[in-house]
Amino acid sequence: MSTVTDVRPPTGRTTELLLLVFAIAIVLLAYANVGLSTSGSLPVGLVAHGVGFLVVTVAFHLVIRYRARYADPLLLPIATLLNGLGLVMIHRIDIGTGSGAATRQLIWTAVSIAVAAGVLWLVHDHRVLRRYTFTAMALGFVLLLLPMLPVVGLEINGSRLWISLFGFTFQPGEIAKIALTVFFAGYLVQTRDALSLVGTRVLGLQLPRGRDLGPILAAWGLSVLILVAQRDLGSSLLFFGLFVAMLYLATERISWVVIGLALFAGGAYIAWRLFSHVQTRVDLWLDPFAPGLSDQVARGVMGMAHGGLFGTGLGEGYPYETYFANSDYIVASFAEELGLVGIFAMIMLFALLVERGLRTAIGAREGFGKLLAAGLSFSIALQCFVVIGGITRVIPLTGLTTPFLSAGGSSLLANWIIVALLLRISDHARRPVSERPVEPVRRAEQPVGGGT
Repeated sequence: MSTVTDVRPPTGRTTELLLLVFAIAIVLLAYANVGLSTSGSLPVGLVAHGVGFLVVTVAFHLVIRYRARYADPLLLPIATLLNGLGLVMIHRIDIGTGSGAATRQLIWTAVSIAVAAGVLWLVHDHRVLRRYTFTAMALGFVLLLLPMLPVVGLEINGSRLWISLFGFTFQPGEIAKIALTVFFAGYLVQTRDALSLVGTRVLGLQLPRGRDLGPILAAWGLSVLILVAQRDLGSSLLFFGLFVAMLYLATERISWVVIGLALFAGGAYIAWRLFSHVQTRVDLWLDPFAPGLSDQVARGVMGMAHGGLFGTGLGEGYPYETYFANSDYIVASFAEELGLVGIFAMIMLFALLVERGLRTAIGAREGFGKLLAAGLSFSIALQCFVVIGGITRVIPLTGLTTPFLSAGGSSLLANWIIVALLLRISDHARRPVSERPVEPVRRAEQPVGGGT
């Protein structure tokens, strides 16, 4: 008679700690290089900032070691390195502009990592989130609607995406992205059989019943309408891509990709016909040097050309000459001072982060975890593509921020929460059977609103 042994994989926590220290060392080296290039001396706050960054990230590592010791060991070091490099570039641009954004971003970094650690500590099992499928949908819509309110809503550069409370501004749509991902994952797990097997065939495409697809189409349509009303078509594209990707992953039907591309083409054409700022961005995409238009794209292109293959060196270029160099155009700032080689290395970091998230999705033992991890990973991948594609003129510019790199507390907070959720799912996926929590499984696998 054979017996089944409970295999205990290595936790990887020591590897994580070593990579974390290495990542912070790279950040401090880059920070020192900026100081030496711009003023000829080491930055005054080099040691203090380095120690503070190390303390915050190691504290998060200790939370992982205690609450999610089987989590993927690469997620935290990669996110730390990207966040740290973003701080360095924002500081470097501050030297040229004097905006003081680096100090605010440093505070947001500490807050974001603390919140991520809190999420990891409180969410002991990601399957619990499935109980709140429709609550997450309602929360997402409320967050999307907040900037439209007359008191707290704030309009900046023609877009109404922010709220202002007690002197602080925040973009609630970043958190809505996570809430709607939870909703999509929870709802698609319940209806994936009906969506993939039941329905009629039209022109070779398998179409589901309206009652199965109706709620999620309504959720997607309402979110896009809200975002269009706020003149934030970049986030609309992000939500749309996330919706189609998760629908394809749940059903494994190529017809959804075809339908999604057709809807995207139609939506893009309508947006181009209706909105003047979309027409302007298309014109800039076709000819960034056209007279009478903004020279933001042209400045970004010339900055990247100035960097060439190996870049001018940190502190040696002029990235601050481009508008929004520390937020929308921070990738162009890196490309100027680190060159094509440096920006490729950063893209590989994002690719590795997404790959670890998708690996987590593959390793998850239940459908909700698979869809949630895949959706969160794809949201990062699509956002990077939209941002970098817009800056390099592969697609028209949309105005989204680069995850972890760009100045802005809302985006940074949302992406650290995504990392925390991926850590939680990966811990469950790699955890031995004997140590896996079992209490929420039965309730989590029931359809929302179902009986006992």
